[in-house]
Parts: sequence; structure tokens; C-alpha cells
Amino acid sequence: MRHGKKHNHLGRTTSHRKAMLANMTCSLIEHKRINTTVAKAKALRVFAEPLITKSKTDTTHNRRVVFSHLRDKYAVTELFKEVSVKVADRPGGYLRIIKLGNRQGDNAPMAMVELVDYNEIYNPNGKKAKKTTRRGRSKKADAPQVEETTTDIKSEE
Repeated sequence: MRHGKKHNHLGRTTSHRKAMLANMTCSLIEHKRINTTVAKAKALRVFAEPLITKSKTDTTHNRRVVFSHLRDKYAVTELFKEVSVKVADRPGGYLRIIKLGNRQGDNAPMAMVELVDYNEIYNPNGKKAKKTTRRGRSKKADAPQVEETTTDIKSEE
């Protein structure tokens, strides 16, 4: 039975797994995208996204909490200075996992993990694309814009 088993152990001891995920998160923060296996990518998302959420509010306590997980001053500084500014208005979902195919040596499924706001292909100019649905459109947006002109008419007496 697998009661209470909420994360993938990845075939490693607890200390090795925590160190590996911390190193992968530091590399992700530094390079903005990394290649890894799909299983590690899914475990990395669970590990890294709460840390990015903590970085949105820059307090001494949050910096210490994040540093206790990452153990890298440069990565913590980069996270709180640059990454948190880009993800400030995003309510979650900071990482994107793109499957790449299988690795040639052992046929392991590979994936690319990237920070969503740093991809210029999906986010041109860093702006979000507007999502419109049929129910979401308003009649004012569909109607042509007409400029109103007023003229003063002088009454002759």
C-alpha cells in the first residue's frame, strides 16, 4: 500500500534527493531552462514552485527559508531580485515541462524544464496573450467605434 507517500523517491536516499533537487533548482534559476528526465522534472516542479512563490514577498524570513532549501547565495539573490519581479502577477504555474523524446543511451524519457516568463517564443515581448471565449466577448468590443462630434449651433434672435 502507498498510504501517505506523496512524492517520487527517484531511487535515492532522502539526503541525496534533497541535494539533487536543490542543485537542479539553482541551475534552473541561473540558466532559466534545463534538460532532465521527466520524473525528475515533475519532482522539481513540486520542489521549486513553492520557493518561487515565497520569493514574491522579499522579507528576511522568506530569504532564510529559501536559502535553507537551496544553500546557494547567488541563486537566492537571483531568485529574489529578477525572477520574482517577472512572476509577480502570476498566481502559480511558474515552470513549464516540455517533453523532448527518449535519451539515446538508456531510452529514458527526457524533458526540458523552463521558467514560463523567460521564454520569448511563447511570450513575445513578455506580455500575456489575451484569452477570449465566446461567452467572454462583450458586444461593445464587437461594435465599431463611432466618434461623437458635437457642433455648437447658435440660435439667431
